[in-house]
Parts: sequence; structure tokens; C-alpha cells
Amino acid sequence: MGGVFSHLRRRFIAGLFVVVPFGITIFILKFLFNFADGILGSWLDGLLTAVTGRESHLPGLGMLTGAIIIYLAGVLATNVLGNRFLQWGDGLLARIPLVKSIYTSSKQLTKVFQEGKSSYRRAVFVEWPRPGVKAVGFVAAEVERDGERFVVVYVPTMPNPTSGFALFFREEEVSECGMSVEEAVKFVVSGGVVVP
Repeated sequence: MGGVFSHLRRRFIAGLFVVVPFGITIFILKFLFNFADGILGSWLDGLLTAVTGRESHLPGLGMLTGAIIIYLAGVLATNVLGNRFLQWGDGLLARIPLVKSIYTSSKQLTKVFQEGKSSYRRAVFVEWPRPGVKAVGFVAAEVERDGERFVVVYVPTMPNPTSGFALFFREEEVSECGMSVEEAVKFVVSGGVVVP
């Protein structure tokens, strides 16, 4: 009897390790779909109701409209006139007190993902904020001061990786962390949950 129970328990636990990640993935994708669809979906449902005269709902219409808006924003960003308009909008949003901090932080974060490897040379470990504690940092530049070579390392803070510290270290104070820049960005953004 004990062998049967042990067999069932082991199989049940093995099944959990298969089903839970699958279920979480489906849950998150469903949430993202409903969220993305709901942003414009409820407004479009109201518009369709007004046009057709009867209540109607088309699942996915909000998401499709959102994808079209993102595409059009990309078209706008890649031509000269549209780029000037976006710069004007950036300047306007950067002057509004509460909006400024949210907008500039999210813009910096998307810039890190957009530029990827080109924005940082490599991901490293540095002893910071005290000896014996290792922090993940990104080598942004290499400089020479008074005949000594230094590396400029950006050490991001969590949970907001767009804020952090640009610190000067001697080359020998920096060690390789074994992660690519993309892997280290994922590690930082996930709050240490995603460890390559």
C-alpha cells in the first residue's frame, strides 16, 4: 500500500511540474490578451453599438486596433516630420511633473531593450555596496584618469532598473559574471527570478 501511495505521490508531483508552468503561461497570455483587447475593446464595442444600433462585441478587435496603432506609430517615428512631432511630444511630457518620472523611466527602459548589446559592452560582477557583496553591472565605458585605466559600470537598482549608479572601478575590481547583456537585463528586470 505504501509503495502505491509513494508511486502516486511521485507521479502527482512530476505532473505538477509539467502542468503548473503550462497553466501559468496560459493564464498570463489570457490576461495579456484580455488586457490588450480591453484597452480599446470597450470603446470600440460602444462605437459598434452606436453604429449598428444593437449591442455587439468582437473579441480581439481591440487588440487588432492596438497593433495597427503601434504600426502607425512606427511609421510616424521613422519619417522626418513624424520624428519632429514625437520629439515635441517627448518635450511636452517631460515638463509635466508626475508624468515626467513615469514617462522618462519607461522610455529609458525600452531604450535598453531596443539597443541591447550596443548600449553596454558586457555584463559584469562588482563588489558593491560593500566588499563581499556582488552586484550585477553593465560596462558602459572604459576611461583613463591620471594614467590609470577605469571601467564605468552602471549598477541598476531593483525593482526599477532605469535608476541606478554609474560607478568607476579599476579593471581588476570587475569580474565576468558569465551572462550576456541580454541575460543580465532579464535577470535585473525580473528582480533576480530569471537566472540564466
